[in-house]
Amino acid sequence: MLRESADIRTLAFVATYFVLVAVLWLSESLSLGVAVPLFLATCAFSWFCAVITHNTIHCAVFSNRTANRVFQVVLTLTYGHPVSSYVSGHNLSHHRYTQKDRDVMRTSKVRGSNNLLNVLLFFPTISGAIMKSDVAFARQMRLQRPRWFRQFTIEAGVLIAVTLTLFIIDWQKALLYWVVPHIWAAWGIITINYLQHDGCDEDSEYNHSRNFVGRIFGWWTFNNGFHTIHHMHPKLHWSKLREAHEREVAPHIHPNLDCPSIAGYAFRAFIRPGKRVQYDGSPIQLAPVMDDRTWVPPRRDAMPDVSLGAEA
Repeated sequence: MLRESADIRTLAFVATYFVLVAVLWLSESLSLGVAVPLFLATCAFSWFCAVITHNTIHCAVFSNRTANRVFQVVLTLTYGHPVSSYVSGHNLSHHRYTQKDRDVMRTSKVRGSNNLLNVLLFFPTISGAIMKSDVAFARQMRLQRPRWFRQFTIEAGVLIAVTLTLFIIDWQKALLYWVVPHIWAAWGIITINYLQHDGCDEDSEYNHSRNFVGRIFGWWTFNNGFHTIHHMHPKLHWSKLREAHEREVAPHIHPNLDCPSIAGYAFRAFIRPGKRVQYDGSPIQLAPVMDDRTWVPPRRDAMPDVSLGAEA
């Protein structure tokens, strides 16, 4: 039923997340030396699953529609947010209007002189706009796309039911082992947008995104670092991004935007020298402060099926 055999890794990562949560929840006498690494691994795998959520919304994992709907419910539990709502802030806003006033995730919303504070504050700064966009989209889809809205309500309902049940059983474990990893996942999947786009040229054919091309990072994050080619071909499966990047992007992009290490880039951008600059090293050129412009979803007859992982 898998559309791409590489998604065996996808399923393995999702299963690993649930195993980690179960081990932490059911174990009563773990030493700190064991519990802390398990907890950190849970947070990491929740973020990996947020990356999988991103991939799934663009390119469905299964060839069977029912399987995709069920998988979106499962992913919702790993990420802590209804998967269907990812369409609003990401596919229809960020992809269509990258770094413009209709991109609710544009990096120019944080404008401080300290770049470390910028990246730390990026998530809380834009979270309200993302939630507002999600609510507006859900209200409109309730009338335009009842099937999408039904899938969204199922995902949200299951998430709420499971979360409440876990809090009733043991609120302390629920808070630590369930909620905190979900917060980390949401912070991570949104914050990486800052690393991928800040200081880039949104009007350039190739220099609109920063890429992290290291093979270790690529393996663990399903090639999430290849962001330029992803914007060029959103429906392209994650397993094909490296090859497509090397063929279509690498010969044309500014060399500073192909970073071999995300850790190395983060150190330079946020620690030393920690300056916020354009991709070519010139002083940053932030867009003027602007209010979010409401994007209008396509009319019903022009809108793809956004409930099954299709790129919107």
